[in-house]
Amino acid sequence: MTIEFPRVTLARWLAVATLLGATPVFARAQSPATFKLSSPDVPANGDITVKHVFNGFGCTGQNVSPALAWSNAPAGTMSYAITVYDPDAPSGSGWWHWMVYDIPATVTSIPAGAGNTGTPGLPAGSMQGMTDFGAKGWGGPCPPAGDKAHRYVFTVFALKVAKLGVPATATSALIGFNLNAFALGKATFTAKYGR
Repeated sequence: MTIEFPRVTLARWLAVATLLGATPVFARAQSPATFKLSSPDVPANGDITVKHVFNGFGCTGQNVSPALAWSNAPAGTMSYAITVYDPDAPSGSGWWHWMVYDIPATVTSIPAGAGNTGTPGLPAGSMQGMTDFGAKGWGGPCPPAGDKAHRYVFTVFALKVAKLGVPATATSALIGFNLNAFALGKATFTAKYGR
């Protein structure tokens, strides 16, 4: 005597597995890796050291831009930009400490000091925008004495254009507008400093 079992199709098997709360291994989607920014010099949620603090406006830091590295940029990235912004500055609009754009898509890190004028380290073709100190290049933290520690938001933008296309005299607001208009994604971390 031969016993015959009903044939179960793949579609029926998946339906039963789903009803039971299981997801077959071959049906599981791989989630994309997260676009990430980090620094060996400035720990996320940590304190910024005097090495990176501005030298002027009453502050006596060394004003060295920190090293930064990023990974897992979105597909289609054609260039990068970096910004550092203090939302706690008592200006009514925050304070832009650094803006770098037109960083080639092949670059995934910059060394410490790259943002300092006259210092090598930024990739060829990269441009630095005007900060709220009224100059191009890294302008480190310098909150008013006695203020609570300010937050400094480090962001790398993955852009869908190779060149941002702003004039060399562009304001931080104009650069920021274009960064957001052309962003495929951004990665960020925040650190703090007070005096």
